[in-house]
Amino acid sequence: MRKQASIRQTAVLGVLRDNDRPMTAYAILDRLKLKEPDLAAPTIYRTLAALTEQGRAHRLESLKAFVPCRCDHHASVPVLAICEDCGTVEEHDGTPLVPQLAAISAKSSFQATKHIVEIHGQCQACTA
Repeated sequence: MRKQASIRQTAVLGVLRDNDRPMTAYAILDRLKLKEPDLAAPTIYRTLAALTEQGRAHRLESLKAFVPCRCDHHASVPVLAICEDCGTVEEHDGTPLVPQLAAISAKSSFQATKHIVEIHGQCQACTA
């Protein structure tokens, strides 16, 4: 029997929120399989796709991993600062970047459908 999508999304978000580092789909699957051994990777990928589409989670393209959304930015740009030492991810509101990103896209007649900015470096705790 298949769980309802909302129940599955709640479970996946719970795993993401319980972890302070980005998680791959397979790491999420491993956690959820402890209680649901028959769970398969396609189910996790579908759930993550729905959560990212809803803006409730973010896919870190450079890491092929996911983090829960921690801001309210339906009309803005999430800026994700990723520490390359400890792996923490801080989420910031990049609303002031929207006009600049639109101008950059317009130069090549590119029409963006969404914006996500990833910044790699070191967090304050790792540089101290």
